[in-house]
Amino acid sequence: MRAVDTVIRECLHSDIVLIRQVADYIISSGGKRLRPALVILMAGACGYRGAKQHQLAAIVEFIHTATLLHDDVVDESNMRRGRASANATFGNPASVLVGDFLYSRSFQMMVGVNSMRVMEVLSDATNTIAEGEVMQLLNIHNVDVTESDYLRVVRSKTAKLFEAAGRLGAIVSGVPSTLEDALAAYGTHIGTAFQLVDDILDYSGDVEQTGKNLGDDLAEGKVTLPLIHAMRHATSSQKELIRCAILDKGVADFEPVMSAMRECGAFEYTRSQADAESRLAINALASLRNSDYKICLLELAAFAVSRDY
Repeated sequence: MRAVDTVIRECLHSDIVLIRQVADYIISSGGKRLRPALVILMAGACGYRGAKQHQLAAIVEFIHTATLLHDDVVDESNMRRGRASANATFGNPASVLVGDFLYSRSFQMMVGVNSMRVMEVLSDATNTIAEGEVMQLLNIHNVDVTESDYLRVVRSKTAKLFEAAGRLGAIVSGVPSTLEDALAAYGTHIGTAFQLVDDILDYSGDVEQTGKNLGDDLAEGKVTLPLIHAMRHATSSQKELIRCAILDKGVADFEPVMSAMRECGAFEYTRSQADAESRLAINALASLRNSDYKICLLELAAFAVSRDY
């Protein structure tokens, strides 16, 4: 990961000062670096030891960072990873345009890898992520969002880049397509599990640890799985309370909504779905030979659902 950070720093360079400032601000703001780490772990588990894995991991992080910059503008967020978001610090235009820079720089880096297969995977992932963003936008303040609707957004917006990260580690290693597909499936399930736990932490996490305000999803009109489950199992009065909160950006109704969600078992249900995704991820590694890298991947699957940040 130190080698990946070196690539990131080198490829962030631009003669435009504002680009350097905004990109460095968001890249340096912390974060788990899970997606690039997944590329490295998968490549190592498949026996690859070359330098291309660092380039691919950096590309994945650039794409992810670009989505964060654009997300915060769309969501009008003022906090990211425990400090002011880039758009709150530099303004929306700078955040959007530097996000565009990171996208275009990532594609320059893809060309440097000199692999049409890599280009195919990453261009498809980037396009799918954009579709997921639009689907999520269409679902804002929509009280009729179903669980399948929501999971489609999660698979596109969040899990797709995890899937690509798992697949890239396999591609650079030259493993058979069956193993490549299995490692991509691991990424999909891990990414989904992470998002489901994020859904829980938005309502019950520690602000100091999560780096975001509680209730942000509700304030933004996002209908996530805990809300969907609560709407299915709530009493008539609870449904009306949740419905009004979704439609009216009901931050003032946060505590009553929380109480209704707890009574409906919304958090336990969402956690159980995350657990199921974690188990599917673990099962996807069955054909992978034993190694320290595989052990880390198994631990990551457990961390995905046990974390509190």
